[in-house]
Amino acid sequence: MAIVNHFRDNFVKTARLFGDLQQICPDKSPYNDDIILMQQTISHFSRLVTTVRSLRDEHGCPWDRKQTTASLVKYLNEEFQEIIAAIAANDRTNLCEELGDFLYLIIMLSEINAAECAFDLDDVLSGVSEKLIRRHPHVFAGTPVMDEAALTRQWQAIKEQEKRAKK
Repeated sequence: MAIVNHFRDNFVKTARLFGDLQQICPDKSPYNDDIILMQQTISHFSRLVTTVRSLRDEHGCPWDRKQTTASLVKYLNEEFQEIIAAIAANDRTNLCEELGDFLYLIIMLSEINAAECAFDLDDVLSGVSEKLIRRHPHVFAGTPVMDEAALTRQWQAIKEQEKRAKK
């Protein structure tokens, strides 16, 4: 349920933001559409997480239940290659399907690791969000926008600081 709470909390923050924007720009109807799409996304994501958990529970699928982090490596490689092939073929229908397959594997890995008390999906989502915010101070911290080369150097410097902090 932590993942649903994570999405619900962020949805509430987003809804408040859109509400503030609607007060500023009341004629901007796309904000209502964004809120509806966010609700649908949360609902679909929650359903997917629930489905994966059902597949892995004691009455679930034997194949899904027996998977480990290591056993999923070959499937991650296969799905990633299929994503690349869909992009190369400009096949957006297949790309959508393959991204879904990859997302399933990410959720599976998160659930496997949650069962081993290593980390859970909420850790994955909050971790990547925090990392993106840290590595984009020109967007989230009000620092000046630089040219692309300077942004790349800044990204690498922040990444190196993060690595040193982990040691």
